[in-house]
Amino acid sequence: MAKQNVAEQFVDILVRAGVQRLYGVVGDSLNPVVDAIRRNGAIEWIQVRHEETAAFAAGAEAQITGRLAGCAGSCGPGNLHLINGLYDAHRSMAPVLALASHIPSSEIGLGYFQETHPDQLFRECSHYSELISNPQQMPRLLQTAVQQAIGRSGVSVVALPGDIASRPAPEKSIEHALVTSRPTVRPGDTEIDALARMIDEAERVTLFCGSGTAGAHHEVMQFAERVKSPVGHALRGKEWIQYDNPYDVGMSGLLGYGAAYEATHECDLLILLGTDFPYNAFLPDDVRIAQVDVRPENLGRRSKLDLAVWGDVRETLRCLTPRVRLKNDRRFLDRMLKKHAEALEGVIKAYTRRVEKHTPIHPEYVASVLDELADDDAVFTVDTGMCNVWAARYITPNGRRRIIGSFSHGSMANALPQAIGAQFTARDRQVVSMSGDGGFAMLMGDFLTLVQYDLPVKVVLFNNSSLSLVELEMLVAGLPPHGTTNRNPDFSAIARAAGAYGVRVEKPKQLAGALKDAFAHKGPALVDVVTDPNALSIPPRIRAEMVTGFALSASKIVLDGGVGRMVQMARSNLRNVPRP
Repeated sequence: MAKQNVAEQFVDILVRAGVQRLYGVVGDSLNPVVDAIRRNGAIEWIQVRHEETAAFAAGAEAQITGRLAGCAGSCGPGNLHLINGLYDAHRSMAPVLALASHIPSSEIGLGYFQETHPDQLFRECSHYSELISNPQQMPRLLQTAVQQAIGRSGVSVVALPGDIASRPAPEKSIEHALVTSRPTVRPGDTEIDALARMIDEAERVTLFCGSGTAGAHHEVMQFAERVKSPVGHALRGKEWIQYDNPYDVGMSGLLGYGAAYEATHECDLLILLGTDFPYNAFLPDDVRIAQVDVRPENLGRRSKLDLAVWGDVRETLRCLTPRVRLKNDRRFLDRMLKKHAEALEGVIKAYTRRVEKHTPIHPEYVASVLDELADDDAVFTVDTGMCNVWAARYITPNGRRRIIGSFSHGSMANALPQAIGAQFTARDRQVVSMSGDGGFAMLMGDFLTLVQYDLPVKVVLFNNSSLSLVELEMLVAGLPPHGTTNRNPDFSAIARAAGAYGVRVEKPKQLAGALKDAFAHKGPALVDVVTDPNALSIPPRIRAEMVTGFALSASKIVLDGGVGRMVQMARSNLRNVPRP
């Protein structure tokens, strides 16, 4: 039997770690690894058109499956293209192993063609970033990188020169059992007892939930019932906590809606559960705050804490709930539920009034129809910008759907590449890319990846020929919009030319039929919907200077604030509120 080389050993370790595919673009320094993948039947090489897509796709796959995913870039410019997607994966706590292949080892530090220093460049967007400069470092270095990515939920980067990858692997190398799952973290009894005392002393408790509540829906609902607490959420907490939630008061922040802001400010104890919500201007500074998070570095970095609890949300609540006294006073909870319902009722007409006749099409209407027609277990990938607003306010979670976006990193052009990674995890699951025209155009080349692999991703393009969220930012600052207009082609014609299904929608009455036809199509499809560029949205609470700036530039622009089917849930929750 021929002796393994380093590339073959590298690939074998990835397979043992559960990596099923490596996204990337081939290049000379990557050739030994790509050839090793070709000869290994347990892992697949996915050829994308841009390395940024590779990193986004790997990050999405990791978020869908919870397993380690991988991407690769060739030396210099190739692996540099990975960096934006890796930042997003790292900030989304997605376990990703990135291979940054390198120039010949003998030329490092001598200004060689395409020379960079990937082991240094990726340090800020990874838990671990190291260079394999000698075959003897294998497999220990790669095993360490794998366990860092999985154990700490983020990115690891391994830089590997092409000549090192071609050399024989070391004999009697140490290959140990890999850690492929994360443990739960239980706080100490001292912290749990301290939190229980704070809750017992408080009259009005509010929970504010983030993505750290994944897998803890039952525990959060059980705890909220025990202490009669309103439950608000950040954007990344929406898919995990909003559904089947009789205590729901909506979302806070720049995309917020409902009564979440009031609930977090009018309580006397705010408990932050698994959230690193970045906008501290939306958090109160005059109430007691406790925070529970599995990452200790997140504790207290957004607000002053009265108690920090290091632990997994689910395990913490399992320990905490039996220790707190049952609260019977629902007055605060009921008042917030009423405010939430009133807030949603007050804006619901913004997306229902004359929308079937309005041209250009209201984007709110597009999102609401999409929400109704999409599968109950669909995966939605969402471009940064106004698509974030429409997804936050119109896509209804149910415990089976997934909503993935660049919610922590805020990158443009994420939706299409993330849809690629999501679709590879299950070809028979509906994956919908809610793309803006600006984001889609930025990485449009990878629409060809959908065609090449016949991935049945459905791209719903919100095409308003502008960078509309940037326009809103300018308006808020009192500036006239400039440099935000896009001169777009007929994107559906481009889709058809590429060999996919493509249709353009310019009238509201065409929308439902076009979406149904696209969803029924067996392969990739694009629905190019011409939407109203004047449909903007603002949060429920903004500062006075923002209003002043906005008024200077947008006195005639109508701001829509509809929230789709969430009003139905709010109405349903009001059934629990006693009648006066």
